[in-house]
Amino acid sequence: MAEQPQPISPVKNFFAGGFGGVCLVFVGHPLDTIKVRLQTQPKPQPGQPPLYSGTFDCFRKTLVGEGVRGLYRGMAAPIIGVTPMFAVCFFGFGLGKRLQQRKPDDVLTYPQLFAAGMLSGVFTTAIMAPGERIKCLLQIQAATGETKYSGSLDCAKQLYREAGIRGVYKGTVLTLMRDVPASGMYFMTYEWLKNVLTPEGKSVSDLSVPRILFAGGLAGIFNWAVAIPPDVLKSRFQTAPPGKYPNGFRDVLRELIREEGVASLYKGFTAVMIRAFPANAACFLGFELAMKFLNWIAPGL
Repeated sequence: MAEQPQPISPVKNFFAGGFGGVCLVFVGHPLDTIKVRLQTQPKPQPGQPPLYSGTFDCFRKTLVGEGVRGLYRGMAAPIIGVTPMFAVCFFGFGLGKRLQQRKPDDVLTYPQLFAAGMLSGVFTTAIMAPGERIKCLLQIQAATGETKYSGSLDCAKQLYREAGIRGVYKGTVLTLMRDVPASGMYFMTYEWLKNVLTPEGKSVSDLSVPRILFAGGLAGIFNWAVAIPPDVLKSRFQTAPPGKYPNGFRDVLRELIREEGVASLYKGFTAVMIRAFPANAACFLGFELAMKFLNWIAPGL
């Protein structure tokens, strides 16, 4: 079973998790933009081709029409949110493990690690939901040709002015449905792979950089394999006009299945999977390196 780390320092976790999150956003945001545009593109008129024929067509049209900056639209919101979000995420995972330990040196089973990861998903939703809402709206507005929001702050102000705090937090339930099981899979897979990749007689803390990258990247793929269907529903719901889906995700699900079939729940699959490995590899490597640095400069913190 998985070897347990030392009790988490909230201060170290905050900085290390935040650094890991920044690494993830810089590496993964361009393909996140592609994913959202694919997931939210309008249904084509009869006889007309879709706006984007696939991941690479969307990437090409975005790059040609908007340049590299187009791939990084909406990045301010996740960048602002990543430091507290990943601090809370990693702290939530550590808390989930400690709550299940009877003694500090208890080794948890993988189902227990999955449960701890699920708790981290609950913790992060309060921060994640508004950032996701703002990010998605900014990512699609350039594709539609409209410029309603000048940036992340302007988007947040307009959403609050139009519908109050509920407008900012639209899609929270779907964010929970996506992140709770996906976070469980994410952390359990990472811990499992770290143990599998650790040479006999060595400590998990001494894992090499390539092995950390591999474990983190593969954990990201497992995470998104679970998260894609609710993520598609969330993107549609968060970018829909007010009142379009009065019954929430159930209306979104019925419309998607009726008009586009079950396969529509996996829109953006290629973009997500291309992004998942490098982005999450960067996240976990950034976290592990930051933790080692903090343990070196402030061992008693």
